[in-house]
Amino acid sequence: MDDNTLVVECVKGNAKAQRMLFDKFASKMMSVCMRYTSDTMEAEDVLQEGFVKVFSKLPDFKMEGSLEGWVRRIMVNTSLDALRRNKRHLGDTKLEDVEYKVTNLESATDQLMADDLLKLIQLLPDGYKVVFNMFAIEGYSHKEIADILGVTENTSKSQYSRARAYLRTQLEKLEIER
Repeated sequence: MDDNTLVVECVKGNAKAQRMLFDKFASKMMSVCMRYTSDTMEAEDVLQEGFVKVFSKLPDFKMEGSLEGWVRRIMVNTSLDALRRNKRHLGDTKLEDVEYKVTNLESATDQLMADDLLKLIQLLPDGYKVVFNMFAIEGYSHKEIADILGVTENTSKSQYSRARAYLRTQLEKLEIER
């Protein structure tokens, strides 16, 4: 079933089509949610909330562009909403204040894989993590990030730059430990 037919069937209330839509995107969207949250349980909650929004807003999908991209945008926004709702600090954090978080990285001596990079990203302070994900992974501009988060464009750029520096430092430490 193609995406447009899937959308039409979901809007009609076809439970089988709704399950197909969920199954088609759940694992990819879980990865999106994991990038913005601090643990798997929180990511699962965001994923669930995100799919509730997907199904409620599905009649508004204009069949233009990618359904996956549309679902992804809802998941990112739902993740950001969860961060705001949980009153997470999205502001500036000094690198020295979070240095201790890296000590629990389990696979420091293993070959660096995508999972290891994801773990490093998850160790970033929330402000760094959100901006890094939105800019480097989701492709938002710094202006869009600033508008969404209610910060200045320079704050977005600064947070991204600091996140990159932090990740670079941690990757260098992993190389030295190997």
